[in-house]
Amino acid sequence: MTCYQLLNQWYFMDYLQKCFLLKLIFLGGLPTWGIVGLPDTSVKESKERIKSAIKNTGLRLESRRIIINLSPADTKKEGAIYDLPMAIGILLANGDIENINLEDTILIGELSLSGKVNRINGAFPIALEAEKIGMKRIILPKENAKEASIVQNIEVIGVESLKEVIEYLTKKKNIARERNEINNIFNNNSKYNVDFKDIKGQENVKRALEVAAAGGHNVLLVRTSSVLGKTFSAKCLPSILPDLELEESLEITKIHSVAGLISENMSLITKRPFRAPHHTISSASLVRTEEIYQSPGEISLSHGGVLFLDELTEFSKYTLELLRGPLEDRNNKYK
Repeated sequence: MTCYQLLNQWYFMDYLQKCFLLKLIFLGGLPTWGIVGLPDTSVKESKERIKSAIKNTGLRLESRRIIINLSPADTKKEGAIYDLPMAIGILLANGDIENINLEDTILIGELSLSGKVNRINGAFPIALEAEKIGMKRIILPKENAKEASIVQNIEVIGVESLKEVIEYLTKKKNIARERNEINNIFNNNSKYNVDFKDIKGQENVKRALEVAAAGGHNVLLVRTSSVLGKTFSAKCLPSILPDLELEESLEITKIHSVAGLISENMSLITKRPFRAPHHTISSASLVRTEEIYQSPGEISLSHGGVLFLDELTEFSKYTLELLRGPLEDRNNKYK
């Protein structure tokens, strides 16, 4: 019996900032895989992705009985971000890679059948939490490296494939640390696509929006013969809101990272968000809660910015009732 445990050295995390331990054991008997620790379907299916990815690296995975435990067992594990740490754990236990240093290192990433490491959601909050618990290095998909590199006190290594991870860990290949300058990001990406000065006329509407922006008030725009361009005026509202402070920017970036709205070339949200959901939106999509969904709803995505409900009367009564709490308490209890 071979047992391989990565205790006090090697962790992996999900984007809800929960830290997990991985334990792996090889047993005698019929060749099969077992993943325990409350995994969902996508985690259970990882064995097929891992098998194919390891084969495409040129290594041979022997047919053995493999049991993988994701601890703590009472916390549900969701998503494919555990593929990379499980694959590395299997290769370590099998003796395919040796003499590597994984101390204070976190690995996350989804594997494709070809062995490519695909991008994940929530890389930024994972890197932020990794820094808080004292980790020194994080290995993650190349496409997520820019957003994770906002965290200054942790070494961010972006990889494109499982083979590249193995070569890096065995020191056959050197991968430079991803770096980012926060000040440059703020200076170069703080301009809005539409500006409040582009509104022509409509002095009453502009005055109402200015008062709302100054005091953080809600606004109801009702069309009359003299009020036109409500939607465009609302889209221009973020441009007169105060510039984002660093702490606000980090909060908004964390939310958008979990939702998968951070592109490969984007690292930090520097403009206040503007969200305009369609009137057919479901209540779940509007006010998703962490207890039920791991993806934020429109209320959370508009945090620090503007939530615009166009054609308000077309929204369902139940959906509008859900907004009563956040509007009265001025706090999103659903996030």
